[in-house]
Amino acid sequence: MVTPRLVIAAPGSSHGKTTVATGLMGALRQEGLEVAGFKVGPDYIDPGYHAMATGRPGRNLDPHLCREDQIMPLFLHGMAAPRPADVAVVEGVMGLFDGQIGGDGYASTAHVAGLLRAPIVLVLDISSVSRTAAALVHGLHTFDPQVRLSGVVLNKAGSLRHSDEIVRALEATGLPVLGVLPRNAGIEAPSRHLGLVPARERADAAASIEALADQVHEHLDLSGLLALAHGAPALTGEPWAPDRVVGPPSERRPVVAVAGGRAFTFRYAETDELLRAAGCEPVVFDPLTDPALPEGTAGIYLGGGFPEVHAGELAANASLRTALRAAIEAGTPTVAECAGLLYLCEEVDGSPMVGAVHARGTMTPTLTLGYRTVVADADSLLAEAGRRVTGHEFHRTHVEPPAGQESAWLVEGQPVGFSADPAGLGRPTLHASYLHLHWAGHPRLAQRFADAVHAHARDRATGQRAPSLSGREDLHHHGDAEVGEGLVDFAVNVQHPAPPPWLADVITATLSQLGAYPDSTEATVAVALAHGVEVEQVLLTAGAAEAFTLLARALPTKHPVIVHPQFTEPEAALVAAGHAPVRVLLDAASGFRLDPDRVPGDADLVVVGNPTNPTGVLHPVEVLERLRRPVRVLVVDEAFLDAVAGSPPSMIDGDLTGLLVLRSLTKTWGLAGLRAGYVVGDADLVARLRAQQPPWSVSTPALAAITACVSPKALELAADQAEVIAARRTVLVDGLAALGLTVAGDPAGPFVLVDTTPVRGHRPAGGIRAALRTFGFAVRRGDTFPGLGADWVRIAVRDEDTTGRLLDALSSVAGVLR
Repeated sequence: MVTPRLVIAAPGSSHGKTTVATGLMGALRQEGLEVAGFKVGPDYIDPGYHAMATGRPGRNLDPHLCREDQIMPLFLHGMAAPRPADVAVVEGVMGLFDGQIGGDGYASTAHVAGLLRAPIVLVLDISSVSRTAAALVHGLHTFDPQVRLSGVVLNKAGSLRHSDEIVRALEATGLPVLGVLPRNAGIEAPSRHLGLVPARERADAAASIEALADQVHEHLDLSGLLALAHGAPALTGEPWAPDRVVGPPSERRPVVAVAGGRAFTFRYAETDELLRAAGCEPVVFDPLTDPALPEGTAGIYLGGGFPEVHAGELAANASLRTALRAAIEAGTPTVAECAGLLYLCEEVDGSPMVGAVHARGTMTPTLTLGYRTVVADADSLLAEAGRRVTGHEFHRTHVEPPAGQESAWLVEGQPVGFSADPAGLGRPTLHASYLHLHWAGHPRLAQRFADAVHAHARDRATGQRAPSLSGREDLHHHGDAEVGEGLVDFAVNVQHPAPPPWLADVITATLSQLGAYPDSTEATVAVALAHGVEVEQVLLTAGAAEAFTLLARALPTKHPVIVHPQFTEPEAALVAAGHAPVRVLLDAASGFRLDPDRVPGDADLVVVGNPTNPTGVLHPVEVLERLRRPVRVLVVDEAFLDAVAGSPPSMIDGDLTGLLVLRSLTKTWGLAGLRAGYVVGDADLVARLRAQQPPWSVSTPALAAITACVSPKALELAADQAEVIAARRTVLVDGLAALGLTVAGDPAGPFVLVDTTPVRGHRPAGGIRAALRTFGFAVRRGDTFPGLGADWVRIAVRDEDTTGRLLDALSSVAGVLR
C-alpha cells in the first residue's frame, strides 16, 4: 500500500514542530492534496490545529495509550477516514528521542516513526545558535543506527547570512536543508499554562493557519518534501476499524451528549467513531451557550479543555448546569475526563459548577503531567474490577478531595477520581477523573459505556429503572427527622400541632374504654358510608404507612413499579418483603407530570401518589385510569387529597376492580401520633390485606377519630381548611418566586417542592437547607426521595406570618432582597 508520509521532529520542545507541521498541512492542501494530520503522543491541542489546516480530524499516535501494534492500523485508518488521503504529515512530540520516562525512548517520535517506517524531517530553532546546529543535527542523525533523518528545516533565522552559515555547516551531515523560515515570519501561535491556546478558542486561528501555509509555500521546498514523503516504503496491514472492536447492544440509536465549544476542545477522534460503531449518536453541545442538553440525551461525555479559563461563562449558564446535574442524578451514564471532572465539581476557584461531584477545583502553580497505568479497584461505569488501563494526565488544577467514597482508579495503589451511583440504581453511572483515555487502546471501556447508554435509553423509553435494593437514598427518612429543638417546622406536612378541640374531646372520651379490645365495626361502616362503598371494600389501618406494609406482604407481585419521586414507604415496604421494585422517575422538566406510557406494560403492581408527596402534583383521574390493566393492581396514595381545594375527584368514586386507594387522616387533623387511616378498594384485594393485618391493629382512640373525621361536618371543615391551605400556599409560592425560586410543577397539596440551586451560590449541594437550620428553620431534604438531589427541599405550607419569617431567613441565606 503506497502511503506517502513524513514525520516532523525536533531536538526538543519549542523548536517549531507545530508551526512547520501545521503550515505544511495547509500548504499541501492549498496545492489540492487531501492531507491527513497526525500527532505523536497524547497532546490534544496540536491536533486541533491540524484539523483546521486539513479539514479532517487530527489524530494521535501513542504506543502508551494504545498498544504498539495498533499504531500502524490506526495510522492507516486515519489515512482512509473520513475519505482517502494523498499524503500524511505526522508531528512529533518533544525531542526526537524523548518518550515515556524510564522507557528508553518508548512512545517517542523516533519510536513511532520507526513503527510507521516514515522519513523524518528535523525542525531546528537556530535563533540562538550558528555552526553548532550542524553538530546537533549530526548527533541526532547518528545517535541511534535504526533512526535516520531525511532532511532539515531551519526555523527563526535572523538573516540570510545567519542561515547560510548553518546550511554550509550542515553539508557535512549529508542532509538536505528543505527550507529556512525567518525569525520575523509572524506565525507563532499564542500559548498559556498548558501550551498553545486551542484553535477553537482563537477567532484568528483560520487566518493564522493560512498565514502559516503561505510562509511554508514561500520558504520551504514543497517538492522536496513531497518527494521524501513519496519515497516512504509501502505499508502492509489492515486499517483499524471501530466496528470490529465494538458493536451496538440494541437497535436503538441513543444520543450521547458530547461537550464541545471553546471550553471543551479535547477528545480523541476515535472516541466519536467508537460511540457510533457501538450504536450511539454523539451530539456536540456547548456548555458555554446551550441552555439544555441535546434532545434525547441518554449518555454524557465531558472531555478535556479549559473550564478554569471559562469558569465565569460556565457558571453563568445556570440552566445547563441544572439540566446536567438533574440528568446525572437521574442515572444518565456520564464520563468526565480532566476538564469534565472540574466542570462537575461544586466550584472551580469560587465559580459555581454543576455540583454532581462533591469536590472543589482550584488552580495551582504546579503542572501535573505524565503517563499513568491505573487499575479499577471496583466495578465502575467504564471498567470491571481489576481492569488495568493506560492513560495520561495534563493539568495545573487540583480537586479536593482527590477521590470519592468510591474511586475511579487506583494509581500506584492510591485512589483517585470519583465513581458514583447518584440515582441509587445499585450500579455506578458516573465516572470522573483527571485521567485522559484513548478508547481505541481500550475498546472494552467504550463498549461498557455504550452498553450502559443503551440500557438507560431503553429503561427511560419503557419507564423502567433498575431495582434499588441498596441505593443511596434513606427510604425511611421522613420529615420528622429534620425537626429539632428550637427549629420552626416546615418539614412535616401535618397542619396542626394538635387536633382541634372538638376532635380532642372525641379522642379523650375513649379513655374509659381502653380496658376493652378495639372494635372497628362502627368506624368501618362510617368510612363505607362516607365514600358510598361496601364495608368489604374498606380496611382501617394505623395510618397509610401500615397499608403499604400489608400490600407488600399480601400481593404476590413479580413486577412492582413505583412512580417517583413520591413517599418512600411503598418502596421500603416492598424491599423489606423481598420484592425488587422498578422505579419510573418523573422529571422536573415536565413538571413531574405522569406519562402513563412510561410505566412498563408488564408491571403487575403500580404505586403512585395523588397528589404526590413531595412534588404536590395532582394527576388527573383520567391519566391514572390509563394505568389500569386486567392483571395489574393499581395503588393510589391519596393521603393528601383532603387538603386539596375544590373537591377534587377521587379514584374511590369509580370502579374499584384491581384498585386500592389509601387515605390518611393524620395530616389535616393533627393526628400523626395517633396513626389513623384506611384503604378503600377491590374487595378481594382488601381481603388479602386484612389477612396480613395483626388483630386490633387500630386503637380505640384512632377508631373514634376515624369515625368523627369522615362525618359530614368534619368533611365540610376539611374542605374549608383546604381553601385556607390553597391561599397560604399562594403566599409561599409568590414569596419564593420573589427570591428567584420557582416551585416544581403545579402544587395542589399542603407543601411545595423547590430546587434551591439558583440561590445556592458557592455553598456545597444542600447548603441552603443547612443554612436555614442555622437561622432556626427546618425544611425537608430532597435527596432521600429517588430522583431528587441535595439541593431540592420540600417546604410545608404554614400561616402567613410564619411563612414570612421563613422567607426573610431564606432571603438572608441567599443574599437576595425581598
